[in-house]
Amino acid sequence: MKRETWKSTGTAVYNINYHFVWSTKYRRKVLLPPVNETLKGAITTLCKEHGYQLLALEVMPDHVHVFLSAPPKIAPAVIAKILKGSTARQLFVKHPELKKKLWGGHLWNPSYYVGTAGEVSSETIRLYIEAQKTEGGE
Repeated sequence: MKRETWKSTGTAVYNINYHFVWSTKYRRKVLLPPVNETLKGAITTLCKEHGYQLLALEVMPDHVHVFLSAPPKIAPAVIAKILKGSTARQLFVKHPELKKKLWGGHLWNPSYYVGTAGEVSSETIRLYIEAQKTEGGE
């Protein structure tokens, strides 16, 4: 693993990257200009405020991809809640027309996808762990 990708807290050294994807309620295509730019700005600001390193961001008309790194003490569910909740509030304030396009006043579908990524594959880690017993371990 490359050292330059490591991050640290007072108690941990880590390289944890999360890929989040969530969609608009009813998959409505409402994340069009200028809403998409407002959303990108809001996500960028939230990541800075909460200490997440934003690695990639793409807003599609009906869903969002966010790739970020966060300390291990922060659960992915908390990250998703912060990003989805805060952005919904901000978008409804700056773009009140969104409520008319979404029944019930909810911007996001309640579910989301999250996957993790680091510098090595799951298979590489599995093989490394299996090799520990034969290479000088117990």
